[in-house]
Amino acid sequence: MHALSGFSLVSLLSLGYLSWDWAKPGLVADGPAEAGDQPSVAPPQPPHIIFILTDDQGYHDVGYHGSDIETPTLDRLAAEGVKLENYYIQPICTPSRSQLLTGRYQIHTGLQHSIIRPRQPNCLPLDQVTLPQKLQEAGYSTHMVGKWHLGFYRKECLPTRRGFDTFLGSLTGNVDYYTYDNCDGPGVCGFDLHEGESVAWGLSGQYSTMLYAQRASHILASHNPQNPLFLYVAFQAVHTPLQSPREYLYRYRTMGNVARRKYAAMVTCMDEAVRNITWALKRYGFYNNSVIIFSSDNGGQTFSGGSNWPLRGRKGTYWEGGVRGLGFVHSPLLKKKRRTSRALVHITDWYPTLVGLAGGTTSAADGLDGYDVWPTISEGRASPRTEILHNIDPLYNHARHGSLEGGFGIWNTAVQAAIRVGEWKLLTGDPGYGDWIPPQTLASFPGSWWNLERMASIRQAVWLFNISADPYEREDLAGQRPDVVRTLLARLADYNRTAIPVRYPAANPRAHPDFNGGAWGPWASDEEEEEEEEEEEGRARSFSRGRHKKKCKICKLRSFFRKLNTRLMSHRI
Repeated sequence: MHALSGFSLVSLLSLGYLSWDWAKPGLVADGPAEAGDQPSVAPPQPPHIIFILTDDQGYHDVGYHGSDIETPTLDRLAAEGVKLENYYIQPICTPSRSQLLTGRYQIHTGLQHSIIRPRQPNCLPLDQVTLPQKLQEAGYSTHMVGKWHLGFYRKECLPTRRGFDTFLGSLTGNVDYYTYDNCDGPGVCGFDLHEGESVAWGLSGQYSTMLYAQRASHILASHNPQNPLFLYVAFQAVHTPLQSPREYLYRYRTMGNVARRKYAAMVTCMDEAVRNITWALKRYGFYNNSVIIFSSDNGGQTFSGGSNWPLRGRKGTYWEGGVRGLGFVHSPLLKKKRRTSRALVHITDWYPTLVGLAGGTTSAADGLDGYDVWPTISEGRASPRTEILHNIDPLYNHARHGSLEGGFGIWNTAVQAAIRVGEWKLLTGDPGYGDWIPPQTLASFPGSWWNLERMASIRQAVWLFNISADPYEREDLAGQRPDVVRTLLARLADYNRTAIPVRYPAANPRAHPDFNGGAWGPWASDEEEEEEEEEEEGRARSFSRGRHKKKCKICKLRSFFRKLNTRLMSHRI
């Protein structure tokens, strides 16, 4: 059954969960006081921090950006807070989450390439001090609800070992919203819903957006508001598969495009989940001393209902449609509310910003790439950030028309990379799918319209845009401003000298859920990891000595299909 039954709601209420109240349309406004009525005074204690992260929500997919999707809660919270309209994230899931929790660029964690896949012996580097760990040091209780996607092959990689006191959610990148099943290829399927370090078989059947909001409300109901709280809610919504409770689909029954209709229903359901969490903050005494941060994790997937219009590109690309994020801060503690900030902010900035709000400290020794932007957000001061390294991915397919010569001998332009310095943005290599895609509201999109926004020529490997004047990336200035191109290529080279090796290991058959009782979970011990590293070193030494001069046919076939699968999965992301 794809909706919570009356019995399950009563059961949740008996356990202290906040009910999902369908009858009250304005729960955000029904709390003890309106957001605009709160005095901006120094908090008596460190503020409660609520970080809400959505998955694959497009730039156009929120009401205050002119969307056809209803998001009254997000619209209200953003209007009463500070909208971040020059806010950047990463183009896919794992990179954004890793940078949020470490305050470091991907090149400084070894996660430059793609995502962490379920069968890879890989996770957020264990030597990194995470944001929740820093908040624990400052006296916070830390809780996570939702999608992890930062690796789990060892128990040391799990959320409860990386700074969270409690965890309810999925470890992999995408699961069924009701059954919580996830397949990493044909026949490699398993259950993925965990509570703490145990498999939560008994919670299957509940729609994840509702389940996560109810758990967040339960945490608030059971926590003493006199003690500082960090609540990280990483919704699975609105990532594929496109699944929504029927009552939300009915609202969009006149929307012709089926994918867009389902996607819109999922966004509105998520909006109501945020409404209930916000109401719980007020009901249980947290709101007056809280900071609510809302962020998307990457651009929308345009062929799965999402829209980044009028920005260029989609999820998985370094065009603005892939990296320009939805973001706002809502808090009674803001000194200047009800405004739009166009100061440059990046997802790595939340780490030092939130540690500073908590009364903690960071230093140059921490090696952070983020900046404390609270004065920028709260008071309207200039941002300390002047540039962003979007990424350097040496493993992504090299562009055919790129070369070291094309980069003035400074940078190999075949390598996928993107950087923003001041008002300028430079892309090299293959930035990804570069069309402008209008919202897919019609059942069938007229081909003549589609062709108006398609990019016919890809015979280049360097692009330069003035993002301040041309946020839609329609006028490439690389040919007109070679001086700026040289400067930004030099910055890429500077960053690349600080990069650590990419960690993107091959899949391990031991990860198959069949070996773990049918569920995804940790499979490697310390001894197994050491053996694997020794085998890899041994193979490297063998190849360097020329021992494998001949390759059997089956080896060549395996190599071919491995490379083919990597390309297919890159396009799928």
